Amino acid sequence: MSKDIRTEAVDHLFEAILCLKDKEECYTFFEDVCTINEILSLSQRFEVAHMLRQQKTYLDIAEKTGASTATISRVNRSLNYGNDGYDMVFARMNFEEE
Repeated sequence: MSKDIRTEAVDHLFEAILCLKDKEECYTFFEDVCTINEILSLSQRFEVAHMLRQQKTYLDIAEKTGASTATISRVNRSLNYGNDGYDMVFARMNFEEE
Protein backbone atom coordinates (compact mmCIF):
# COMPACT_ATOMS: atom_id res chain seq x y z
CA MET A 1 0.00 0.00 0.00
CA SER A 2 2.42 2.62 -1.24
CA LYS A 3 1.29 6.22 -1.30
CA ASP A 4 2.20 8.46 -4.20
CA ILE A 5 3.94 11.51 -2.78
CA ARG A 6 3.77 13.39 -6.07
CA THR A 7 0.75 15.49 -5.26
CA GLU A 8 -0.12 19.13 -5.75
CA ALA A 9 0.25 19.74 -2.01
CA VAL A 10 3.75 18.24 -1.98
CA ASP A 11 4.62 20.29 -5.06
CA HIS A 12 3.59 23.41 -3.15
CA LEU A 13 5.72 22.41 -0.15
CA PHE A 14 8.78 21.80 -2.32
CA GLU A 15 8.25 25.08 -4.17
CA ALA A 16 8.17 26.82 -0.79
CA ILE A 17 11.41 25.12 0.26
CA LEU A 18 13.08 26.04 -3.03
CA CYS A 19 12.27 29.72 -2.52
CA LEU A 20 14.15 29.88 0.80
CA LYS A 21 17.25 32.05 0.45
CA ASP A 22 19.55 31.01 3.28
CA LYS A 23 19.99 28.84 6.36
CA GLU A 24 18.26 31.39 8.63
CA GLU A 25 15.16 31.34 6.41
CA CYS A 26 15.26 27.53 6.56
CA TYR A 27 15.25 27.67 10.37
CA THR A 28 12.35 30.13 10.35
CA PHE A 29 10.27 28.08 7.89
CA PHE A 30 11.00 24.60 9.22
CA GLU A 31 10.37 25.62 12.84
CA ASP A 32 6.87 26.63 11.73
CA VAL A 33 6.23 23.63 9.47
CA CYS A 34 7.77 20.84 11.57
CA THR A 35 8.05 19.97 15.20
CA ILE A 36 11.51 20.20 16.71
CA ASN A 37 11.58 16.39 16.94
CA GLU A 38 10.75 16.06 13.22
CA ILE A 39 13.58 18.43 12.28
CA LEU A 40 15.98 16.57 14.59
CA SER A 41 14.90 13.22 13.11
CA LEU A 42 15.51 14.43 9.56
CA SER A 43 18.91 15.84 10.48
CA GLN A 44 19.80 12.61 12.29
CA ARG A 45 18.97 10.53 9.19
CA PHE A 46 21.05 12.85 7.05
CA GLU A 47 24.01 12.50 9.43
CA VAL A 48 23.55 8.70 9.48
CA ALA A 49 23.60 8.60 5.68
CA HIS A 50 26.77 10.68 5.58
CA MET A 51 28.48 8.42 8.11
CA LEU A 52 27.38 5.28 6.23
CA ARG A 53 28.92 6.71 3.06
CA GLN A 54 32.12 7.18 5.09
CA GLN A 55 32.00 3.44 5.86
CA LYS A 56 31.45 4.01 9.60
CA THR A 57 30.16 1.05 11.59
CA TYR A 58 26.62 0.89 12.94
CA LEU A 59 28.08 1.07 16.44
CA ASP A 60 30.05 4.25 15.67
CA ILE A 61 27.02 5.82 14.00
CA ALA A 62 24.70 4.91 16.88
CA GLU A 63 27.13 6.31 19.43
CA LYS A 64 27.67 9.60 17.58
CA THR A 65 24.10 10.26 16.40
CA GLY A 66 21.96 8.45 18.94
CA ALA A 67 20.17 6.71 16.08
CA SER A 68 18.77 3.25 16.65
CA THR A 69 20.08 0.35 14.60
CA ALA A 70 16.62 0.20 12.98
CA THR A 71 16.97 3.81 11.81
CA ILE A 72 20.52 3.18 10.58
CA SER A 73 19.30 0.11 8.70
CA ARG A 74 16.43 2.06 7.07
CA VAL A 75 18.81 4.82 5.96
CA ASN A 76 21.24 2.20 4.65
CA ARG A 77 18.41 0.63 2.65
CA SER A 78 17.61 4.05 1.16
CA LEU A 79 21.27 4.55 0.23
CA ASN A 80 21.44 1.16 -1.45
CA TYR A 81 17.99 0.85 -3.03
CA GLY A 82 16.53 4.35 -3.02
CA ASN A 83 16.53 7.15 -5.57
CA ASP A 84 20.14 8.31 -4.97
CA GLY A 85 18.89 11.53 -3.38
CA TYR A 86 21.40 11.44 -0.55
CA ASP A 87 24.32 10.94 -2.95
CA MET A 88 23.07 13.72 -5.23
CA VAL A 89 23.05 16.15 -2.31
CA PHE A 90 26.36 14.92 -0.89
CA ALA A 91 28.01 15.51 -4.27
CA ARG A 92 26.61 19.03 -4.49
CA MET A 93 27.68 19.82 -0.93
CA ASN A 94 31.19 18.49 -1.62
CA PHE A 95 31.15 16.56 1.64
CA GLU A 96 34.70 15.65 2.54
CA GLU A 97 35.61 12.22 3.76
CA GLU A 98 36.45 12.62 7.44
